[in-house]
Amino acid sequence: MLHRRTRAVCAATAATAALFVAGLSGSTHAGAIPTATTAASPTAAQSLRTDAAPPALLRALQRDLGLDRGQAERRLANEAEAGATAGRLRLALGADFAGAWVRGAEPAALTVATTDAADVPAIEARGARAAVVRHSLADLDAAKARLDRAARGRDTADAPVRYVDVPTNTVVVQAVRPAAARALLKAAGLDASLGRVETTAERPRALYDLRGGEAYYINNSSRCSIGFPVTRGTQQGFATAGHCGQAGASTTGSNRVAQGTFQGSVFPGRDMAWVATNSNWTATPYVNGAGGQNVRVAGSTQATVGASVCRSGSTTGWHCGTVQQLNTSVTYPEGTITGVTRTSVCAEPGDSGGSFISGSQAQGVTSGGSGNCSSGGTTYFQPINPLLQNYGLTLKTTTDDPGNPGEPGEPGGTWAAGTVYQAGDTVTYGGATYRCLQTHQAQPGWEPPNVPALWQRA
Repeated sequence: MLHRRTRAVCAATAATAALFVAGLSGSTHAGAIPTATTAASPTAAQSLRTDAAPPALLRALQRDLGLDRGQAERRLANEAEAGATAGRLRLALGADFAGAWVRGAEPAALTVATTDAADVPAIEARGARAAVVRHSLADLDAAKARLDRAARGRDTADAPVRYVDVPTNTVVVQAVRPAAARALLKAAGLDASLGRVETTAERPRALYDLRGGEAYYINNSSRCSIGFPVTRGTQQGFATAGHCGQAGASTTGSNRVAQGTFQGSVFPGRDMAWVATNSNWTATPYVNGAGGQNVRVAGSTQATVGASVCRSGSTTGWHCGTVQQLNTSVTYPEGTITGVTRTSVCAEPGDSGGSFISGSQAQGVTSGGSGNCSSGGTTYFQPINPLLQNYGLTLKTTTDDPGNPGEPGEPGGTWAAGTVYQAGDTVTYGGATYRCLQTHQAQPGWEPPNVPALWQRA
């Protein structure tokens, strides 16, 4: 835990029935992921506005991932299309679905795993590579849950990290002492086909010490970073890491002006919190990018494994990497947290609570990690959607008046702006039924008929 103290966060056949267009405009570029679309419906890249990525974000991707500008732009577009394709195939494959991931500089290849070889034609028809594996994602998640239950009440400091690794179709335990990992796998009753041990020198710790990434101070002592500005009704504030402060703790801004109070905080278990700010502070839809430039936040669509992700923090600024694993458990000296995302992005003390963003989509708030931004490191973030859902918060994505997420369910139905939807959820809108393709918080303009990257008509 890194503290920064100062002296004074469907059916498979349906998958083959769509029309396909390669690239964003119907022409093919090298490495494009095919997109399912019609002339009247936008591509995923268009829906998520990857073309509006600010120069600061593109430069950081170039620096940290070794890309040129064209590759960075194509990477964001391809990642958006890959996420939508993976979501459609997840619905199509049902219980057979075993995860999805992307690889490559741009990246050109989306791989979707299934437990049934009969699904391969449907996967390939969507332009993805197919991998036939033994365990479904549901089986892997269940095994991970068993592992987490077995870890309760045990000292897991020597086996601090656990996650579902979809490319290898296993649940991984990273351990400083492999014997500790083997003992944990045995206690959970996981056989060799499900559980895998990796030796590591990492001993993660939380990264202690209204634009995302800017500094704030807790009780005039420790320093953390703002995650994402949010609203709750008309109340403005920001999301951050739970280990940064407990409910009732006061905060001051980077300018040392009185700012707000922690309203809720969870740590360990999860690493989530939110601060309600006073009337001197205004929530904005921005993250502090390289050189102090604004990076616009447009939503909270969850990125897939292998996708690019960038972090903003008050100590080290703006750094990028990739999503390595979802659904990770990690043990810090203070306890274990679950459900975090593991990344190759570096971070240092004071970056805790700060923003993780993929393209224009908020991903989560910095929790902890190992290493540093000189030699490189691993960083974990608390996903933003569960945080928003837990506290009833709305991510700030516009410069309009706070607390106005739009009229729920217009023009009739169960869909509502401000609601966090999980992949597979069902809603009604305008007399039709839709199923959610990718986890996100709904917002005005993202009504189901308008965003085929996020919703599929049932």
